[in-house]
Amino acid sequence: MGEAPAFIEDDLQKGFSNGFDLKSEDATPTVFGNKAQYLIGGADDESIRVQVLDHSRGGWVNPTVLGTKPKPCKGHSAVPLNEDRILVIQKGTSLDDGVWFLEVDTQYVREQRKILGTEVVAWSKGVKGNAEKPVVISGPSGVGKGTLISMLMKEFPSMFGFSVSHTTRAPRNMEKDSIHYHFTERSVMEKEIKDGKFLEFASVHGNLYGTSVEAVEVVTDAGKRCILDIDVQGARSVRASSLEAIFIFVSPPSMEELEKRLRARGTETEEQILKRLRNAQAEMEQGKSSGIFDHILYNDNLEECYENLKKLLGLDGNVTATPKSSPYGVDLPLDLSISKIDQKIIIKRGSATENLIVLDLSTLKGGAPGRTRGLNVYAIDSLTDELNGFNQLS
Repeated sequence: MGEAPAFIEDDLQKGFSNGFDLKSEDATPTVFGNKAQYLIGGADDESIRVQVLDHSRGGWVNPTVLGTKPKPCKGHSAVPLNEDRILVIQKGTSLDDGVWFLEVDTQYVREQRKILGTEVVAWSKGVKGNAEKPVVISGPSGVGKGTLISMLMKEFPSMFGFSVSHTTRAPRNMEKDSIHYHFTERSVMEKEIKDGKFLEFASVHGNLYGTSVEAVEVVTDAGKRCILDIDVQGARSVRASSLEAIFIFVSPPSMEELEKRLRARGTETEEQILKRLRNAQAEMEQGKSSGIFDHILYNDNLEECYENLKKLLGLDGNVTATPKSSPYGVDLPLDLSISKIDQKIIIKRGSATENLIVLDLSTLKGGAPGRTRGLNVYAIDSLTDELNGFNQLS
């Protein structure tokens, strides 16, 4: 598997203008480095094909490819970024769909390489702009976290959304796929868990339940902030994942008050109440001492606790929902070429020197198995304008 790839800028400049063209019909272009080489091109029936040159085997090998894969296109251009990923821009697509990152030595890739014991790469789609961090809310049964979340959703219906969980159990009654749950086969879900596509999962009565990275990303793509209502063990798994989130633990003022609330509900037997109290004691100990949670809210008074929750989420002032940014509507031409200046990618049509597109990669966040967010996209009249600005900052 070799050492981490180190890309050489000079190699790219020899005939490739600090990048290189990739044509899907011949699959010949290569990203060169002094430790690793990657062949990105051609296509199978579903996605762009990736190969890695393995010197120990004396030839090209097919790595395990993780993440959401880009669909085949009429061609693409690419350029290495740092030593851990390659930017791939698809030709003949929209700017919203055509920017991808092939991760070759990120933390996620290294972890999966260690787990799988083979060469691994991972795709991640590039997305314009940043998003609010998801919110993980945990707490023992009966503490009132469901009520707090309902109050939040009622006051800010356009700002928050729930992810749809996966399960291997069969649908019940009127349950619909992708609405109540993503219903899936156990073998499929087990493979995706192994591939690192799940933030958290658990086995309940012989069936798997879990929250996938994609389920959270879909809520974010819709312009909403995702809320995850999960137990402490699930929160621990999410904290250990690549997801950047805010972790909040809701605690009762005392175990005596929690028992009073559970009994007042009148929905459980004595045995169930005692079991919930035992679980609650363990969850409260973990929630307050494990280092999982960023904030602890004490739900002694519901209205006060809700106001404190809003403060933690920055919602205590006059809040208006931020409209989802509209697509730029820019189509990437088939004859595009790219060049790299520091952390900026300049996209131009053919040999044109005017009306150029700039991708600013200086604020990227996230990555496989989810999206890579933080792309800043803008237009410039000429490359001279950008170079003058760069020189002023240097």
